[in-house]
Amino acid sequence: MNSRLRIAICGTRGIPACYGGFETFAEEISKRLVARGHSVRVYGRKHLIDYSEELYNGVEIKLLPAPKFKYFETLGHTFFSFLHLLKNKVDIILVCNGANSPLIWIPRFIGRMPVIVNVDGIERKRGKWNRFGKIWYRLGELCSVYLSNRFISDAEVIRQYYQDTFNKTSLVIPYGCRDVSKDFLSKKIEGTNDFPRDRSLFLELGVDPGNYILYVSRLEPENNAHIVIKAYNELRANSKITMPLLIVGDAPYAKSYINMLKDIAGEGIIFAGYRFGKSYEELQKSAYLYVQATEVGGTHPALVEAMGFANCIVVNSTPENLEVVGNCAIPYEFNNISSLAHNLSVLIEDKSKVLDYRRNARARVEKYYSWDVITKDYEQLFYELTVNQADSYGELSKKQVNE
Repeated sequence: MNSRLRIAICGTRGIPACYGGFETFAEEISKRLVARGHSVRVYGRKHLIDYSEELYNGVEIKLLPAPKFKYFETLGHTFFSFLHLLKNKVDIILVCNGANSPLIWIPRFIGRMPVIVNVDGIERKRGKWNRFGKIWYRLGELCSVYLSNRFISDAEVIRQYYQDTFNKTSLVIPYGCRDVSKDFLSKKIEGTNDFPRDRSLFLELGVDPGNYILYVSRLEPENNAHIVIKAYNELRANSKITMPLLIVGDAPYAKSYINMLKDIAGEGIIFAGYRFGKSYEELQKSAYLYVQATEVGGTHPALVEAMGFANCIVVNSTPENLEVVGNCAIPYEFNNISSLAHNLSVLIEDKSKVLDYRRNARARVEKYYSWDVITKDYEQLFYELTVNQADSYGELSKKQVNE
């Protein structure tokens, strides 16, 4: 019979999730691991997580300080987390973000605890990092491969990158989608839009539910909000379409880029700022179309969630994005403004196509992106590295998400 494990999750901002993908990941799998009988501790940043209880959904919360500086906040917090773990040991550690990997020698070799790293995407390609940041992320890749007990990719494209670059094989376990009510899904797929909403949110933003294009991302250059805005401007200039574009997101260290976006935004573009939790769900649920314009990273959480909320998606043609969506989204030529504008126009004019893509998106999420299945995959890997002491990956449910 499988034993109860003591598990630590490090490298995120912490839970309750209030920001991004890794935080949602930590919350979703930690509460499921607790429900499966394990003890889980999630480390968080004291200045970001406003939560005073010791437990959250049965998960132990440990808040520690972090330097408020772009290049050291994540790493500094992880360092303090590892020091805490040396005195408060667990059976296994899951580290999120390959940037933390240069420090994993602390718990692995000093603390003698097995360490798994979820490497995320190829972060050094992001434009926000200077030369030092890119070198550090390259070091993080090396340390993820050679210092961890196992490393995880969330997409086949990322697995292939590590295979080609380091001749090392990672395990592919994707990102998941939160539970959504079947009653809502049936109505969204049928196009009735007859489901409860927070009307105050839409009044605040000045949009009608079911009648807007949604873009969600951190507002950083490689996520291409500027391309989406230019495509929308072109759409408005060449047609009578007036459906608004809602830009959801922010970025703490990209103010000049955000100001540029607002300068080039034409009529019909609304900046909703950062949204999380209930308001974010409301905006995903009520979108007519969803645009995914990212060009760096693995499995993007917002893309999986847009599929989970049964959205019709127009997606930038990167290998990572196409792997996630399969045949359930409409791709546009890589970073091509006119191609994106054309696809938006076609879908706004033809609601029947939108409903077909909504149906396909939800079906794909149910097949490949279940948090319950993902949690079981992590649990089995934990057992292989602790209780069973296996040297191989075993019979994990490896998903070919690029079908």
